[in-house]
Amino acid sequence: MFTPQGPTLRELAVQALSSVERGYDLLAPKFDHTPFRTPDAVLAPVTRALRELGPYGTGLDLCCGTGAGLGVLREAGTERAVGVDFSAGMLEVAGRGEPTAAYVRGDALALPFGPVFDLVVSFGAFGHFLPEQHPALFAQLHRVLRPGGRFAFPMPAPARPGSRGYWAMLGFDTVMRVRNALWRPPFVMYYRVFRFGDVRRELTRAGFDVALRALPELGERPDGSPRCRLVVATRRA
Repeated sequence: MFTPQGPTLRELAVQALSSVERGYDLLAPKFDHTPFRTPDAVLAPVTRALRELGPYGTGLDLCCGTGAGLGVLREAGTERAVGVDFSAGMLEVAGRGEPTAAYVRGDALALPFGPVFDLVVSFGAFGHFLPEQHPALFAQLHRVLRPGGRFAFPMPAPARPGSRGYWAMLGFDTVMRVRNALWRPPFVMYYRVFRFGDVRRELTRAGFDVALRALPELGERPDGSPRCRLVVATRRA
């Protein structure tokens, strides 16, 4: 994390004590040099899987950040791509990296679009939504997709209880809950609130048919199951 190009410990502390929007504005210039950016090792197999499901006319990168998902949309064959985020700083960086895309500063829970998209992707953003917000989020996605349009995102297998990843995520979420109990404004980011069973149920209720596609490039767990799958939620007509 602490590379010469990345944020300093002090910068991360200031960001963590800010609101979510202000925090990402501050982090934006160095975000791509942090572990928080979705790695290319994940983006590449998602791109391959989406290309197999295409073609697409229009694509939306939800909570696009610095634009990693916009590159996926471009490589997957969308004719036009839009990135939406509520951080002006992140959008500015994304615009430099993906200049052919269009950008909208907006709230994922109040998207300013009609049913104009064939594909929506999102990477690394779901921890910013509490479970009680998922129905509203998925309703927005249903509203902006054309019938038959797809909402797709990678979903890692849950960390095994007692593993290093399990304790790391539990520790992070605990620190964030303590921080939000003691400090205002809150910074909502939790790793353990986006569980597939709950997500699948809410997507189905919102009007999606949900399927899973393995991403074999990302390896297998000891029991032979994929380490990561692509969730593909298709809007019913």
